[in-house]
Amino acid sequence: MPKYGCVNERRNQLHEVIRLTGMNLIINDIDHPLIIKVASIQSARMQIYFIDNEDYFQRKAVLKNADGVFFDDNDERAMFFARGVLETVQKLRWSPDVIHCHGWFTSFVPLLVKRTFKDNPLFSNTKIVTSVYDNEFDTPLNQQLKKKLACDSISESDVDKITNPVYENVVNLAIDYSDGVIFGSKQVNKNVADYAKSTGKPVLEYQSPETYIDAYNEFYDKFL
Repeated sequence: MPKYGCVNERRNQLHEVIRLTGMNLIINDIDHPLIIKVASIQSARMQIYFIDNEDYFQRKAVLKNADGVFFDDNDERAMFFARGVLETVQKLRWSPDVIHCHGWFTSFVPLLVKRTFKDNPLFSNTKIVTSVYDNEFDTPLNQQLKKKLACDSISESDVDKITNPVYENVVNLAIDYSDGVIFGSKQVNKNVADYAKSTGKPVLEYQSPETYIDAYNEFYDKFL
């Protein structure tokens, strides 16, 4: 999870995982320290890891400022989060069977797994599922996004779809590098839905809260 500034660390008993910190991630040619924090959900016996950075996630707002204006650096925040998640998984020596990405903010995870981390044995058998929601953004991401993503392992042709970084193109990029798609809301962007179905990849329609657990497990089984 991104450790947005609105997440109360004291109330949720977050603490920094010292053994996992100390790495810098280069975003747009600038080093940004990766801080990893963890909290526990005792009832579920589950740990939640949070990706943090003072430049990107200390502000109290999530994606828009107090005036409702989309943050100019939301593209870099999403890039940092995606890279931070995969670096954390690598440090923990986890080898995930399925990475399930939720919403557009995770759209760069599939790309990184299939390109930057493609030779990493931890991800060699990992399948990626992307869930699409009704959380569209109206303001395009930074026009330099394509150039920012391009690096030694990612060519500009790999991300040609986001030459115009509007919502549809960003999510469709995630679909391109995913193995399956789930519609997580009753109503999702029609163009995105049509694109997902046109790829021939497995697509799971929206499931009600009463049925989604079994449906998701059956969907995962298509890849495992």
